Amino acid sequence: MKRKGELSDLVRKRPTIHDVAAVSGVSRGTVSRVLNGQGNVSLAAETAVRRAVAETGYVVNRAARSLKTSRTGSVVMVLSEPQERLFEDPNFSVLMRVATNQLADRDMSLVLMIAGDDGGRERVVRYLRGGHADGALLVSTHAGDPLLQSIVSSGVPAVACGAVLGRESVIPYAAADDRGGASAMTEYLVEQGRRKIGMITGPLDTPGGSLRLEGFTSVLGRKAGKQMVVHGDYTQAGGESAMRKLLATVPDLDAVFVASDLMAAGALQALHVAGRSVPGDVAVGGFDDSAIATATRPALTTVRQPLAKVAEETVRLLIALMDEEEVESVTLPTQLVVRDSA
Repeated sequence: MKRKGELSDLVRKRPTIHDVAAVSGVSRGTVSRVLNGQGNVSLAAETAVRRAVAETGYVVNRAARSLKTSRTGSVVMVLSEPQERLFEDPNFSVLMRVATNQLADRDMSLVLMIAGDDGGRERVVRYLRGGHADGALLVSTHAGDPLLQSIVSSGVPAVACGAVLGRESVIPYAAADDRGGASAMTEYLVEQGRRKIGMITGPLDTPGGSLRLEGFTSVLGRKAGKQMVVHGDYTQAGGESAMRKLLATVPDLDAVFVASDLMAAGALQALHVAGRSVPGDVAVGGFDDSAIATATRPALTTVRQPLAKVAEETVRLLIALMDEEEVESVTLPTQLVVRDSA
């Protein structure tokens, strides 16, 4: 191995992959496999290569790599919501943080694109068809979105965070058990002696909207009549508006399951304005266990979805798909978290 005197020679010229191989004591092919995130490398060899990269100051030539491998070294995260949702909903920041860190481990970058309207969707299509990304992470995708067919036909590997309704067999996904979590929350409210239980859903063209409603109705059966359900939009203002409608329709309501913590925060505000105590008059349950759940007063009883793990699995599936491996969708369990609101 080259040591102190030899290393000083390297810093006077731009280090190459051959220098990394010489300092680490492994072959150039092994160095290449480590830098490209490929397998068949021992832990000892990988450690030696990464130490040599740090010692030599070697920097990957992305332009050369792109020409050789036809890869850009970047992945685009496509958020199919209006831009303001990105800053209002804390779940999106978790997804971005985890995905960015995980891709960085492979020396890849994450590019965020908003596809909440026709202009945004067109920009995403142009970007992908222009060959600017190696893969796409789809977030909050709605069933029937015309963007989906364009992404599939582009040939760019794509994986969804949460199932894409109607495309489950076409677009792999990682998701939390929306239906099971909603069932657990509804069963808990019943066990607390609540008899008039309503629900504020998410948009029904999203898995969190439709599957959480399915879980709710699977427990209550005929008691989950149309008058007991109001549809929301995953925003705090939407949750507040939906709660007012539910109170107007069912004035003797004694519990409500809200399909997101953000909407539940709005529901709590509406109940406060209406003079209803929580949980005395009305018990409130949410879904997500986001940072909002412990910030509300009272603190929110909710369903914890392992969002960070879902994000990790989504990226793992996408990387495997980009490496032309077979993948299977993943559904992770949820957990009921009891606090003060129910």
